[in-house]
Amino acid sequence: GSGGGGAAAGGATEGGKVTIRWSTWGSAEDVALFKGFNDDFMKRHPNIVLKMETVPKYEDYHPKLLTQLTSKTAPDVFFVGDDNVGKFVAAGVLAPLNDKLAGPDSRSKPEDFFDGVYGGARKDGQIYGVPNDTNPEVLWYGKKALKDAGITEDPAELNAAGKWTMAKYLEMNAKLKAAGKAGSIFWNWYGSTYSVIGGFGGKVWDGGKFVATTDAKSRKALETLAKGYADKTFLSADVLPASNGAGTQFLKGTAGFYAGGRWVIDSLRKGGDLPNYDIVPFPSETGQPMPGAVAASYLSLNKDSVHPKEAFTFLSEFVSKEGQLLRLKGGGAVPSVKGAEQIVLEGGYPAHAQTFLDVRDTGFANYPEEVAVPGLTKDINDHLLKVWTGKVPFEQGMTELQALVDGKIG
Repeated sequence: GSGGGGAAAGGATEGGKVTIRWSTWGSAEDVALFKGFNDDFMKRHPNIVLKMETVPKYEDYHPKLLTQLTSKTAPDVFFVGDDNVGKFVAAGVLAPLNDKLAGPDSRSKPEDFFDGVYGGARKDGQIYGVPNDTNPEVLWYGKKALKDAGITEDPAELNAAGKWTMAKYLEMNAKLKAAGKAGSIFWNWYGSTYSVIGGFGGKVWDGGKFVATTDAKSRKALETLAKGYADKTFLSADVLPASNGAGTQFLKGTAGFYAGGRWVIDSLRKGGDLPNYDIVPFPSETGQPMPGAVAASYLSLNKDSVHPKEAFTFLSEFVSKEGQLLRLKGGGAVPSVKGAEQIVLEGGYPAHAQTFLDVRDTGFANYPEEVAVPGLTKDINDHLLKVWTGKVPFEQGMTELQALVDGKIG
């Protein structure tokens, strides 16, 4: 039902059509979902031609975009990742969006998106990128794997009772390990690392300072991870062989927990016994809910776009409730906008699908302090992987990590 406005928007080029270029990264499957949105949009806005420019690899995307922005050849509207957005905000190349989002041409208001998910896309109260969708980080678990390890309690039930604690989770991991399985598989990114720190009651950033190596609870969390990787209670998905990767091991039941987002459903559909799997938030120190990590990406408007009105029409519809209902059908993401919850709930899977929404509603995208420094998140992850894989001893790893972050911030 979001039509209208088409004819009125055509003032930019006399009687002609306006071409709006937009760019994103993604697989062929992702891009196919966007094509449906593009076609629908152009039907409703006969005066606007959308030209989608895609980069298959995430790591190639932002360097290319920066080059285009520098040479004034960048698209009108573009995706920006949560670990890169701070750099683009600082460079002053993104159009501020508060007034546009609150204005009459907007299909969604600033408050239709969850506060914590703006992350580094908001600075000094001004919005420079709108979350286009999210993936809250949760723990998937296989009920059979837990049962085989003699675990009788169900994590989601414990969570509902306010008893899903870090201590309980670690106890389950130890039982899985004793039964010859891995406890948990993590990808090496801030979402899982910082969720474990949160679960110990620790802090990562405090007053602009990186405190993960000095805060006693945070350090204990990192040490627990390092020891768990060393004795194979935890597996780092990044270094598993392709023939026996994270998804494969989780499906085979050789690991009990697998940290990930709603995208995990796709691999389970390909080969899993669906009712065997469910989700639970990362555990907290006390069993009370805590803010969880939410992967996000943003849609931003090029400050130098020569067709800002039409470009914003596209941006606004893309991130709107209707736009997300259209785009995210059958995909593995969670809407970033209020009012599109049926995407996550209507299939009734997993049984505790509501957990995705609970984590999103109170969660956080990567810390603004961290994403404001180009390459910092990647450097932290790369350094931690050396600790997880035993290439650098823990104490030395922490000293080096602190020096690295302080050096980049200083």
